[in-house]
Amino acid sequence: MSQHPIDIPGAALGGIAPLPPGVGQSEAQLPSVRPERAPYLVVSNVSKMFKDFTALKNVSLDVREGEFVCFLGPSGCGKTTLLRAIAGLDIQSSGTIHQGGRDISALPPEERDFGIVFQSYALFPNLTVRQNIAFGLENRGMKRADVTARVDELLALIDLAAHGHKYPSQISGGQQQRVALARALAPSPGLILLDEPLSALDAKVRIHLRQELKQLQAQLGVTTVMVTHDQDEALSIADRIVVMNMGVVEQVGTPQEIYDVPASQFVADFIGAMNFMEGTVVNGSDARVGDVTFALRRDGLANGAAVVLAIRPEDVLVADADPQSALLHPNRIAAEVENLEFLGSYLRMYLRHPAFPAKPLVAQTTQTLARALQIVPGKRLDVILPPERLRVFDRLVAHGPASGATSTVAKGGTVHD
Repeated sequence: MSQHPIDIPGAALGGIAPLPPGVGQSEAQLPSVRPERAPYLVVSNVSKMFKDFTALKNVSLDVREGEFVCFLGPSGCGKTTLLRAIAGLDIQSSGTIHQGGRDISALPPEERDFGIVFQSYALFPNLTVRQNIAFGLENRGMKRADVTARVDELLALIDLAAHGHKYPSQISGGQQQRVALARALAPSPGLILLDEPLSALDAKVRIHLRQELKQLQAQLGVTTVMVTHDQDEALSIADRIVVMNMGVVEQVGTPQEIYDVPASQFVADFIGAMNFMEGTVVNGSDARVGDVTFALRRDGLANGAAVVLAIRPEDVLVADADPQSALLHPNRIAAEVENLEFLGSYLRMYLRHPAFPAKPLVAQTTQTLARALQIVPGKRLDVILPPERLRVFDRLVAHGPASGATSTVAKGGTVHD
């Protein structure tokens, strides 16, 4: 059972870091990145078998014209297999793929209308930057003057006009990535496919280039599909994200929807940081975790049902920051600060409470508030778990850890006892 949270007031209690834009809004309120357009790429019931292994299981999704979509998921989830099926590099075992209204399901790659950039960039080392970009155009028989004009245009677009005479080994990794993108864009394809194009770059260059990539894609308006395992990358760059797991699509939505309204426990677990607590429904609208009853403000929950409660660290409020307002909030508990993690502008606090002895509850607060309240290991704090920020999922009792366990998901991975 997965319920959408109730919207909360915009101001966070006690100086807790505010939610990202759009988080806390219902789906109807979430801002649309672009006006909705007709589907340009339509994947219908696509499956892919490798002998006895099923890499894709009846995957269906639409990508709108001009949209930037990221396939996101852990290694082995099927995201690259799906990209390769779209490109015709690994034809699907069943299902259909349409692009621009044309059935491309069985077409070889050379008869499909796309440009592709691989993780390795695959630039020709014996050709200059200019020659790399021109390669596909010359193979299509384009006139030399037209090739020159198109290459000049693309070099200016990627801000490498002064480097056209250089070889790939003479330019940086970030510049090589731009050249690979320009080469893919040169024939003006209807679709750009990107297979983890930034993963080989260091963190600072990657952050800079992903913004450049997004701006360039928006400027050109070309439909783009990118594979990535980096959730920060997907959240910052995509119009919509396709979260995949074990060959199936878990959820499709905007970054705000994926982050704020995860459709499954896997999505809640994989995206961002999350606390999980196992409990049992009581009174039809509350959950008992250990010896603490948390109000959920949900209707129709079955008494005795085994559930998992989930809440993000930034949604755990420090009651001590505003004692008067805190009195109005339910789900207030007294916890002890076990450890602090310094993360620049904010702190992550690991809180102990008897209700969840297996793992600490993780909360996030600003440096300013931590100094004001003199938060140090060993300090007792009253914190609040707002009902509207608690997500509720079904729990399979046979496969779960001990009752009352709390697990924390760090970005990019999961820590479980």
